[in-house]
Amino acid sequence: MGKRPLVGDGSHVSAEETGDRSRMLWSKGRGQLPSSSFCPTPKLSIISSKLSGFPISPAMATMLQRSLFGNTVHVLGSVWRKAHFKFHSPFSDLAFALQVEKGGAQSIQMAVQGCVIKYLLFSREEKDGGLHSLRHLSQRVQGQALAAVLAGILWTAGAARKAVLCLVTEDIHSTSILDHSSDNFIERLQLFEFSEREATEKFIYDHLQCFKGEGSHGVMLFLYSLVFSRTFERLQKDLDSTTTHLLQSRAGSILCRQAVINMILTGRASPNVFNGYEKGNSEETLHGVLTRSDVGYLQWGKDASEHDRLSQVGSMLKTPTFPIWLCNINGNYSILFCTNRQLLSDWKMERVFDLHFYSGQPSQKKPAHLTIDTHSHHWEGEHREDEHGSGRRFSPVEMAIRTKWRGATVNWNGTSPFF
Repeated sequence: MGKRPLVGDGSHVSAEETGDRSRMLWSKGRGQLPSSSFCPTPKLSIISSKLSGFPISPAMATMLQRSLFGNTVHVLGSVWRKAHFKFHSPFSDLAFALQVEKGGAQSIQMAVQGCVIKYLLFSREEKDGGLHSLRHLSQRVQGQALAAVLAGILWTAGAARKAVLCLVTEDIHSTSILDHSSDNFIERLQLFEFSEREATEKFIYDHLQCFKGEGSHGVMLFLYSLVFSRTFERLQKDLDSTTTHLLQSRAGSILCRQAVINMILTGRASPNVFNGYEKGNSEETLHGVLTRSDVGYLQWGKDASEHDRLSQVGSMLKTPTFPIWLCNINGNYSILFCTNRQLLSDWKMERVFDLHFYSGQPSQKKPAHLTIDTHSHHWEGEHREDEHGSGRRFSPVEMAIRTKWRGATVNWNGTSPFF
């Protein structure tokens, strides 16, 4: 009532207005995060239009579509609409892990998964930061972790100045935004802007079902929130001439470009994986990663040609602050992590060490335990691998690990290697 909707990147709304708005939302529930404020119904989670948000405008919806697709024709289909952030059962071997399915949203879910592991292992005030602590998680702690992680990603994307949340209301704010939108999803978006990270986390926790519930469109809402938090103006500066929008169509699926992954990991929508800036084939300047990430990134497969220097992951992503890596292996996303935070700060730790692998595949019931030996001679490693059977191929997971630790041998400790 009487409030101006955001237009473009929302930069004309004053800091005083956004601060008052976020403080008002925060004052409604100051203190400890509540243990349960969720709606259990497995359908689209709808909030009241009376909350202190801003309805999306036709101009904002058009810019959102252009940032995602480069046009206003494409829409995210049923695979994306089904995707949400759902943990495995509490107090289980995979209590820390999100359930994921194949499709374009998988890359976002697994990038968030890496940040969840970072939070659970290294950000909480827990005496036991080992694998044991990842199993003994209640539903309340799972929710707190998800809220903290989503808020942290959005806050970093907003340059630690603001975060924007997109939720769905019962009202259609404009019927002329996207005529092809069959369920009026974008037309019902309400935006909530915060100038404090703590207030962002509190608001997400209070409305967690909008991201984790079945039918919630939770991953889509997070992607929209990520774009609005980054702002259209910053996105244009992040991207380069070879990448002008965030999603791409491939083999009938809508997939995330590298810029989306990098925005989750670093806060910037850098479209490439190398460090800094490089000259492309046409002498145009290509944008790479400018800051060291908390959660790293490794890749192996047809998109990681050893002959293309621009596809090689740079040290900013390959050597993160925490020993956790999002892995893109032949287009499928998985997580490697170590529970020892000192792994990357003491070179002696990298001689022989343990990693844990989560593939996201429904068949995996617990994280695989891998022992990495970087001190063996190459011929010793080859001989040791042959003991598993003649002609044994190296797993793509092992090849991804070797992009970080060249020549390392990998012991799967009785688990069948993932191919």
